[in-house]
Amino acid sequence: MEKGLLSYIWNNTRKQQLWILLVVAVSMVPYFLSFDLPKQIVNGPIQGDGFEGAGARQMFMHIAFDLPYFGEVTLFPGVELDRMSMLFALSLVFLLLVVINGLFKLYINTYKGRLGERLLRRIRFDLIDKVLRFPPGQFKRVKGAEVASMIKDEVEPLGGFTGDAFVSPAMLGGQALTALIFILVQNLWLGIVAALMVGIQGFIIPRMRRRLLVLGRERQLTARELSGRVSEIFDGIHTIRTYDTSNYERADVAERLGKIFKIRYDLYQWKFLVKFINNFLASVTPFLFYSIGGYLALKGQLDVGQLVAVISAYKDLPGPLKDLIDWDQTRQDVQVKYVQVVEQFSVDDMLEPDIQKLALTTQPLADASIAAANLSLADDSGAQLLTGVSTTIHAGETVALVGSAAAGGEALAEALGRILWPATGRILFGGEDIRLLPESVTGRHITYAASDAYMFQGTLRDNLLYGLKHAPLAEAVYDEEAAKYRKWALAEAKQAGNPLYDINGDWVDYRAAGASSPEDLAEQVAEILDAVQLSKDILDLAIRTTVDPARYPDVAERIVDIRRALRQELEHNGLKDLVVYFEPNSYNTEATVGENLLFGTAVGPEMTGASLRKNKYFLSFMRSTGLDLTFYKIGFAIAENAVDLFGDLPPDHPFFQQLTFMAADEVPEYQQLLQRLRGKRFEDVADDDRVQIIRLTFSYIEPRHRFGLLTRELMARIVEARHEFYAGLPKELTGALERYDPHKFMLAANLMDNVLVGRISHQHPDGAERIRKILAELLHSLGLYERVLSIGLDYNVGAGGRRLTMVQRQKLNLARAVIRRSTCYVLNAPIASLDARLKNQILRSVLQLFERRGDKPTVIWVLSDASMAELFDRILVFDRGKLVEEGSHEALLENNGIFKELVS
Repeated sequence: MEKGLLSYIWNNTRKQQLWILLVVAVSMVPYFLSFDLPKQIVNGPIQGDGFEGAGARQMFMHIAFDLPYFGEVTLFPGVELDRMSMLFALSLVFLLLVVINGLFKLYINTYKGRLGERLLRRIRFDLIDKVLRFPPGQFKRVKGAEVASMIKDEVEPLGGFTGDAFVSPAMLGGQALTALIFILVQNLWLGIVAALMVGIQGFIIPRMRRRLLVLGRERQLTARELSGRVSEIFDGIHTIRTYDTSNYERADVAERLGKIFKIRYDLYQWKFLVKFINNFLASVTPFLFYSIGGYLALKGQLDVGQLVAVISAYKDLPGPLKDLIDWDQTRQDVQVKYVQVVEQFSVDDMLEPDIQKLALTTQPLADASIAAANLSLADDSGAQLLTGVSTTIHAGETVALVGSAAAGGEALAEALGRILWPATGRILFGGEDIRLLPESVTGRHITYAASDAYMFQGTLRDNLLYGLKHAPLAEAVYDEEAAKYRKWALAEAKQAGNPLYDINGDWVDYRAAGASSPEDLAEQVAEILDAVQLSKDILDLAIRTTVDPARYPDVAERIVDIRRALRQELEHNGLKDLVVYFEPNSYNTEATVGENLLFGTAVGPEMTGASLRKNKYFLSFMRSTGLDLTFYKIGFAIAENAVDLFGDLPPDHPFFQQLTFMAADEVPEYQQLLQRLRGKRFEDVADDDRVQIIRLTFSYIEPRHRFGLLTRELMARIVEARHEFYAGLPKELTGALERYDPHKFMLAANLMDNVLVGRISHQHPDGAERIRKILAELLHSLGLYERVLSIGLDYNVGAGGRRLTMVQRQKLNLARAVIRRSTCYVLNAPIASLDARLKNQILRSVLQLFERRGDKPTVIWVLSDASMAELFDRILVFDRGKLVEEGSHEALLENNGIFKELVS
C-alpha cells in the first residue's frame, strides 16, 4: 500500500476523480451566473436602469458573441419584455440557477459518497488481506481486538475523505475563487479587503489546528488500547472471577478512561478556541464591506446593485473557505490515521500474494517426503525451541514424536504445519522449501491439527467441513431477483478491487474427503465421527433438537416407525417398564405435574414460563377447578421438605443435582418465603408469592422426589382437569399447545420426545444411556442414522466453539483434520485433554482409518504418552530442544536411552 493517502486514493480512483473534477468545473458556470444575476435584477427592473421612458422594453436572453474575423455571432436574438415582465423573467432565471446548482451539488455529493464507500471497502479488504498474509509470529504480538478496531473504526474516516480528496479543494476553491473574482470585478478595494481576510484565515487557522492533530492521534491510540483491554477482560473473565481481580480491572479501566477524558477535554477546548477565532475573522469582513462599501456607494463610486451583489457574493465566500480549511485539517488527520494503520500492517516476512493464490484443483505430488535440514526454531523472545535438527520422513511413513514437555517435538510439528517459521535451516516438502510453496500445495497436502482447537461461529457441520473449502467448485443457482443482485454485487466488487468469488457457491471439495456427492459425504462423516468418538455427543445433540420437517422430511415421516420399533425392541429385551408412555386417560408418574396437566408441548410463548402464569384463560381454569389451592398446598409442602432437607447443605453438594424444582441458591429465598407465608390464608397471599409456590408443584415428579404428596385420587383429578382444560380452550390458543399423540409427528417436541412420547423411568439409573444405545442401533437398522446425525451437525457451536466442551472441541478439531484426504498429517497432541484410555482408543481408530482408506498417508503424531509409540513405524525422541534418538520401537527400547525412560 502507498505511504501517502492521497497517492492511494488517486491510484485507485483516478478515472472517477477526473470525471467528477470535470463535472465540478462545469458547475462553476451557473454558480458564477447566480452571483451576477442579483445585480441585474436590482439595477434593471427594480431601479429602472434601461427602462427610463414610458413603455420602455429590453431584450431578454439576448445571446451574442464578438468573434475575430466573424464579427458578432448571435445565438439567440432574445425576447422583448417590459419592466415588470423582465423582473419576473430574471427572477425565474435566478430560481432556475438555484435548481441547477442544487442538482450539481446533489450529483457531486452522491458520486463522492459512492466513491468513498468503494474505497473504504477496498482499503478494508486490503488490510484483511494483509492479516491473512501475516507471518505466524505477528499473531502473538498483536491483539485481535486492536486489529479489528483499526479495520472497523480507524479507517472509517478514510472512506468519507476519499470523495473529498480532490473534489472538495477543486469545488470549494473554485467557489471561493469565483466569489472573490466577482467581488474584484465589482470593486477593486472591496476585492482587496476580501482577499486580505481570506489570506489571514488561510494562514492562522491551519497552524492553530496542528495541535488538534496531535491530540487526535493520542485519542486514537488510547482508544485502540482500551479496545484491546476490553477484549482481554472478555476473554479472561473466568480468570478474573477465579482470582477476585475484578476491582483491579475496574481500576485499570478507570485510569485509561481518565486519560482518554483528559485528551478529549483538551481537544474540545482547543477546537472551540479555533472555531471562535475563525468565526471572528469571518464576521469582521461584513463590517468592512458595510462600512467601506457604504462609503463608496455614498460617494457615487459604487452603485447599490454592485454593493448588494458584493455582499451576496461574500455570503457564499466564508462557507467554502471554512470548508476548505476544514478539508485541510481532515486531510492531515486522515493522513496521520492512514500512516498509523499502514505502519501497523506493514510487517516484515509477510507472505507473498501468489502463495495464497486461488487454485481450483489440487496438484498431485511426485515426491511427498519431508526433510528438516539443520533446522533451528526460536520463540518470539529468541529462546531456542529446537537446535540443529536434521531428519527425513519418507512418504507413507508413520512417525511418533515423543519427549518430555517442551522437549522440541511440539515445535517441530508447528514448523511442519507452518505455524512456526525456521530461525535457521529449512524444511523441505517434496524437495522444495516449505515456506516458498503455495498454500494450495501445503494447505491441501499437509493437514495440521493441535490441541488448541479454534472453532468458527457456525454449526458443527460448518466447522467439520471447513478444511475442504479451498475454492468455489460449483456456482450457486439464483432466482431472477437474486441473479440481478448478484450481477450488481459483482460489478461493485470489481469497482472496489475485491475478489469476485461467490460465497453462496458450493466450496466443499468432496473428492478431498473421498466422496463424490453430499450424500456420499454423509457416510464419510459418520465414519470419521465414529473414529474420533464424537458420534455419541452429536447424537445426544440431535435427539435434544427440534426437527424441521421441511429439511428432514424422511425423519419426520418415519418418526412413527422409529417409535414403534423402539417399543418393540424394549419389549423384546424385557425392558417394557423402562419408558412410561403418555396416555390421554392416565397419569404419567415419571412426568412432572405440569406435563401431566397440559399434556403437550408448547408451540409458542403463550403457554410457557412467565407467559403461562399470566395467561387469563389458564388462571381462570386453575381457579374454577380449585387446582390453584391444591397446587399451592402441595408446593408449600415441597418447599418445607426441600428447606428441611437441603437448607444446611453447601451449594455444591451433589444432592442438589436431584433437586430439579429448586436451584441451590433458591433455598434461602424459599426459607424466607415460608416464614413470611406461614399462617396466612391462601386468599391473602400475594400473587407473586403464590406463583413461586405453585411453580414447585408443576416441576414435581413423585418417583424422583418421593415426598409422598401425589395420591391416586389427585392424579385422577389432574387427568380429569386435563380434559376440561382442552374442552374450554379458546380458539386463539388452540395452536399454542401440541398434544402428545403416539400416532403422529409433533412439530414442537424434540426428537427424543417424539420417539418416546413418554418419560424414562427413574427406577433405572442407567435408563437414559440404555435408551440412547438402543435408539442408535435402531437408526442404523432403519437407515436413518446418518440423517439424524446430520440434525446434530446443525448445532451452533457459538463464538469460538464455547458451547462445546474442551474435549468435544478437540475431538471435532481432529475430525476436521482427518476428514481430508491429505498426503501428510501433522497431529500435534490434538487430543491432549482426553484421558489416557480414550487417547489410546482414538489414536488406534484414526490409524486404522488411514489404513482402511488405502492411500497410505504420512502420519506425524506428537505423543504425550510414549507407550503409544509402538503403533508407529519410527519414533523421534527429543530432549531439551534436540533430536537425541530415532528408530523403531524395538530398537529404541534395546538402546536403554531416553526413550526407555519415557516409556517406563
